[in-house]
Amino acid sequence: MNHTVIPIFYACDNNFVKYTVVSMKSMMCNASEDYRYKIHILNIDIDEELQRQIKEMENEHFQISFENVMSYLESVSDRLPIRDYYSKTTYYRMFIAEMFPEYDKVIYIDSDTIVLGDVSELYHQEIGDHYVAAANEQVMIQEDIYGQYVEKVLGIDRHQYFNAGLLVINCNEFRNNCILEKFMELLDEYTFVVTQDEDYLNLLCRNKVFWLEQQWNTEVFGEIAYDESTFKMLHYIMVSKPWHYEDCRLKDYFWKYAKETFVYEEIRQELESYTDAEREMDQISCNRLLQTAKYEINKENNYLNMLNQKVNKSKERLQVLDKIAKFEREGRFDEDVEEDPPTKELLPDDVDYLRTKIRSKVKTKFAYTIARKYMNNMLEEKKLIIKEIKGIEHYANLNSGAIITCNHFNAMDSFAMQIAYEASDQKDRTFYRIIREGNYTNFPGFYGILMRNCNTFPLSSNKDTMKKFIKSVDTVLQEGHFMLIYPEQSMWWNYKKPKPLKRGGFTFAVKNNVPVLPCFITMEDSEVMDDDGFYVQEYTIHIAEPIYPDANKRRDENIRDMMQQNFEVWKSIYEETYQIPLKYAE
Repeated sequence: MNHTVIPIFYACDNNFVKYTVVSMKSMMCNASEDYRYKIHILNIDIDEELQRQIKEMENEHFQISFENVMSYLESVSDRLPIRDYYSKTTYYRMFIAEMFPEYDKVIYIDSDTIVLGDVSELYHQEIGDHYVAAANEQVMIQEDIYGQYVEKVLGIDRHQYFNAGLLVINCNEFRNNCILEKFMELLDEYTFVVTQDEDYLNLLCRNKVFWLEQQWNTEVFGEIAYDESTFKMLHYIMVSKPWHYEDCRLKDYFWKYAKETFVYEEIRQELESYTDAEREMDQISCNRLLQTAKYEINKENNYLNMLNQKVNKSKERLQVLDKIAKFEREGRFDEDVEEDPPTKELLPDDVDYLRTKIRSKVKTKFAYTIARKYMNNMLEEKKLIIKEIKGIEHYANLNSGAIITCNHFNAMDSFAMQIAYEASDQKDRTFYRIIREGNYTNFPGFYGILMRNCNTFPLSSNKDTMKKFIKSVDTVLQEGHFMLIYPEQSMWWNYKKPKPLKRGGFTFAVKNNVPVLPCFITMEDSEVMDDDGFYVQEYTIHIAEPIYPDANKRRDENIRDMMQQNFEVWKSIYEETYQIPLKYAE
C-alpha cells in the first residue's frame, strides 16, 4: 500500500449526515486500495452515538474523524458579518486551508452525491497554481435565467462558473493568496442570495480554476450529454433527491450504496413519509429561487453594478492622482485638483460667525450631535482610522488662542483635527475652522448642515462679509479660542507632501499675538478597502511645538519667519516619517 494519505472533506449537520454516509460508502467502494484516505467530517452538532456508528465504517484504507468547527468559527467571529453561518455547513469548506495547515491540497465533496470514480486519480490531478479544480455548473449553462444571473450580477461567463459540490482545493494557494481574508471582506461587502457560498467561491477563484471533465460532477438536472458508463460522480442537486422523489432520475445509483449502510432504513422511511405538500413546497422554493435570480438581475445596486460604480470611482480617483502629479510638476500647489461646489456670494447677514443668535446656537448644537454620531460611525466602520496622536502635550499646554495649521489632503481630515482637539482636553476653548465660500453656501444635505453649523468660518467674495470675517477671527483668537486653517489653500487627495504655505493664517497670528500650532498628518495604508477601491489611510497626527511671534520683529518679518518655521517643521515630520527627502516633481 502506498503510504500517501489523501485528505477528503465533507460538511454536514446532524440531520444531513445520513446522506454523507451514503456518499462516503460509494466513494470508499470505488477508491483505489493503493492509498490510505482520511475523511474529515466538518460539523458542529453530530451526536456522539451517530459518530460512533459512522466510525465503524473505517477499514485499513479509510480513517474517519469528526471536526467540530465551532471553536474555529468563534475565533474568527469578529471578522465575520453577523449572519447564520453556523448552520450553513457548505460555508465550512472556506475554512479548510486555514484550519488544516498540514495539507497542501484536499478533496471536498458535497453530501448529496454518489462517487463512482476513483478519488485518488482526482487527487493526483496536477492543477498547478490554480486555486481549485472543479467542473462547470450545468444549471447556469442550461437555464437561461441563472445564466443571466451569473453574467449580469457576478460578471462571470456562464460557461466559466463552477459547481462547488466537488472541489480539489489547492490549500497552499488559498493560504498564499489570503482567500479566507478576501472571503470575509466580500461577505461584508455583498450578500449573495441565489447560490450563496458558491457565488463567493466563483468570484474568489475567478480565472484560477482547473476545469475537470464534467463526468466528475454529473448534476441530476436538465440534459446529461454523455453516457452513464462514464459517470464519476452523481450530484443530486436542488429538488432531485432520491430520498424525496420515487421517480428521481438515476436514483438506482443512490439506493445501491444506501442499502449497504446502517442508515438505509431511515432514509427509506423518509422517502415513504415525504408528503405531496412537501413536494409542492419544493416547487414553490424552486420558483422563488428563480424569482430571486430575476430580482438580482434587475436590481439597480446588484454586485456587478456596484463593482462597476466602484471601478468608475477608482478611475476618477486615478484621474485625480494624475492631475495632482501634473500640478506638482507645474508648481500649481495652491490650485484644487477637484471641482468645488459652485458658489454664490455670501453676504454679511448670511452668516453669524460668532454664533451670537439663539437660532445659530441651536443649529450648532444639533450639527455637532449628528456630526459626532457620524464620526463615531466612521471610526467604528474603519472609514476613518486614527493610528496615533503624537505631541498632544503641545496642544494641551496652550494657554492662549492659537492658529492651528494642518495639511489638507481629504475632505474628512477636519474630523481628524477635531479628534486631536478633543484629545487635548481644552474644553474651555472652542475649536473653529475656516472653510471656502462654496462649501458653506452650496453644499447640499447632511454635509451642508455640517459645513454651515459646525463652528465654521466661511470666506467670502463679498468685501463687507470679509470685513466681518476678519473681525470675527480676531475676536476668536483674542478670547483664547482656536482657529483651524489650511495654509496650503488647496486640497489634494491623499497627497503626503507638505505644500508651500500662504500668509493668511500667519497674518492673523501675528496681528493678535498668538502662536501657530503646526499639525501635520502622515498616512499609511490600512488593511481596509474603501468604496473607491483604494486602501483607507491610517492617520498619525503630529502636533509640533507652537511657534510664537517675536516681539522684536516687524510684522512682515514675523509672518515670513513663522511661515518658514511651520514649513520646516512639516518637512522634518515628512522626512522622518517616510524616511525620504522632500522633493517635488519637475
